[in-house]
Amino acid sequence: MTQNAPVRVGHDGDIAWVTIDNPPVNATSTPVRAGLARAVEEVRGARVAILACAGRTFVAGGDMSEFDAAPVEPHLPDVVQAIEDSEGPFLALLHGNVLGGGLEIAMACAWRIAAPRTGFGLPEVNVGLIPGAGGSQRLPRLIGMEPSIDIACSGKIVKAEEMLALGGVDLVTGEELAAAARDFVANLPDRPLAVSQRPLMAYSAEMIAEKRGELAKRARGQTAPLDNLDALQMAIRPFSEAQPIERAKHLELRQSPQSRALRHAFFAERDVARPKAIEGADARAIENVVVVGGGLMGAGIATAMLNAGMRVTILERSVEEAAAAQGRVDGLVKGALARGKATKEQVAERLSRFRASDDFGRAENADVAIEAVFEDLDVKRDVFARLDAVAGRECLLATNTSYLDPRQIFEGVSRPERCLGLHFFSPAHVMKLLEIVRCPDTAPEVVATGFALGKRLRKVSVLSGICDGFIGNRMLAAYRREADYLLADGALPYQVDAAMRAFGMPMGPYELGDLTGLQIAWANRKRQAATRSPHERYVEIADRLCAMERFGQRVGKGWYLYEDGSRKPQRDTAIEALIEAYSAEVGITRRRFTADEISSRLTAVLANEGARIVEEGIAESDAAVDVVKLHGYGFPRWRGGPMHHANEMGWDETARVMREVAAESPGSWTLAERLEDRDQHDSNNRVSNSD
Repeated sequence: MTQNAPVRVGHDGDIAWVTIDNPPVNATSTPVRAGLARAVEEVRGARVAILACAGRTFVAGGDMSEFDAAPVEPHLPDVVQAIEDSEGPFLALLHGNVLGGGLEIAMACAWRIAAPRTGFGLPEVNVGLIPGAGGSQRLPRLIGMEPSIDIACSGKIVKAEEMLALGGVDLVTGEELAAAARDFVANLPDRPLAVSQRPLMAYSAEMIAEKRGELAKRARGQTAPLDNLDALQMAIRPFSEAQPIERAKHLELRQSPQSRALRHAFFAERDVARPKAIEGADARAIENVVVVGGGLMGAGIATAMLNAGMRVTILERSVEEAAAAQGRVDGLVKGALARGKATKEQVAERLSRFRASDDFGRAENADVAIEAVFEDLDVKRDVFARLDAVAGRECLLATNTSYLDPRQIFEGVSRPERCLGLHFFSPAHVMKLLEIVRCPDTAPEVVATGFALGKRLRKVSVLSGICDGFIGNRMLAAYRREADYLLADGALPYQVDAAMRAFGMPMGPYELGDLTGLQIAWANRKRQAATRSPHERYVEIADRLCAMERFGQRVGKGWYLYEDGSRKPQRDTAIEALIEAYSAEVGITRRRFTADEISSRLTAVLANEGARIVEEGIAESDAAVDVVKLHGYGFPRWRGGPMHHANEMGWDETARVMREVAAESPGSWTLAERLEDRDQHDSNNRVSNSD
């Protein structure tokens, strides 16, 4: 076998060495499967065959680029079975991650030796699938049903030490794996019973029922967690009967809308991480960070930077405000200790890299200075004027604005090529999304540095151009506007929220507004009033709510009531009466909307606004829009994002719904070009049919 083949076989006396070398993650692509099938033949006669992987990981899954095509032989279940049935038993050497098909291959081996902290899992659930090569049938036979449910139904990654305790590996060693294998083979134990032939460990029906309830609650409409639970329970049958059923279900699910959506999300995240704007650009090193503003957002940003190993200084207007910022960051960093996410030593080390001050001179040696002050143009401009006077010429200047135009914020700053937007989402140390906003003068290496910083922070970074609200908040504004139209025309807040929860959102727009606070959106609407088109329909219900100082959960009342500090929203008949009175006041005869009508209108509005954002060049692609909504706004991942969802439903259907929405609120909506094209196509068809 050639040395550059994805699977190589070598011999050392009566020991065969089989090496998979298919970077970056040794995925079980067709050439790898074919190579393993040949390897089983080539190791005949060996006392033992040692299976290892080159690079940073063992096999970490399948090649999802093959999933849309018909399966190609040799099929993975056949390869895995051949390894298990091999005349010479296999010993697997495991490091990095052992995931999906990798774990299925490892379980087919007679023995398993792992490096410390090696991760084990069946993450097929994350892309809407169940295992397809015996994973759901071998795992409960190997480690028991309950831990198998946690692994297969939730995508949990189990470390080698826990897998050893469960009986899933034979040895965890810090020794070099090849040396450990030689020691193991020198005293080779008797070949154990094949995992597929082992009896299933006992488990209770009550445990299954409890797990089913938990999974259904968390899934919010995603079916794969329960599909995996059903597959695992098939292990009560003989392996030879159950595994073909597992395989058939796996292949069926590959073509399901949910799996297509989840795979789209996976590839979309990869695509947006490499925007065209940073091709060929080298990122700068970031070690010393200044954050201006120590409120909730600034403290969250500082905590995220500390968690990533950087030195951080928060700058405030006074000694008292700096002390308050110090306390907030202390609390957030120490919170990781309380949640078991950090050790005392890690907390102490992180806080040793932090300070809060009222001295802007401390920005002198910063690599990047991030503004996180109140959403007011004059306040932000003053911050950057002060930073421009003290920070070094190479210091990147970043604004965290949610809506304001960065060009106006940075006006007058020297060397504008170093300026960009870094729009974090609150709480910034938790939320995964980071919108990186490119200004007309921003240098490519500055944009590249923003993406490198996002990667270091373990954020999902998306490039955005400049518009009111950038990608995410611009779409949110359209979403909320249509929701308010629905209120005025006949729906009530609880009905809108229930419809969007049924669609798969974690909460509806009114529950979300109460959670995040209504005053910021109110201030933004007042800011936009001067430039709002007089032809646009404007619903004043939310403004009247805010004028009553009903700002949401923090004050105990907003769209809903929150009694005795409860976070559970309670319907408020006074607000529902206010909504109905508003409709009567403006001459609207209220009508009933079904849940499907509500969700189809709101998702059509999102898709239309996303399409306009792409057409205007604010986002590079539909994928960028989807990733923003998935990671910043709770759009259900199993629907792929609003653009993928519209594609699955058909853009013709989105155009039809948007025509209805626009007709009911004349002058309020601009259809994206791709919807207008379909509108014109439908009009031509109607004319032709009438002829």
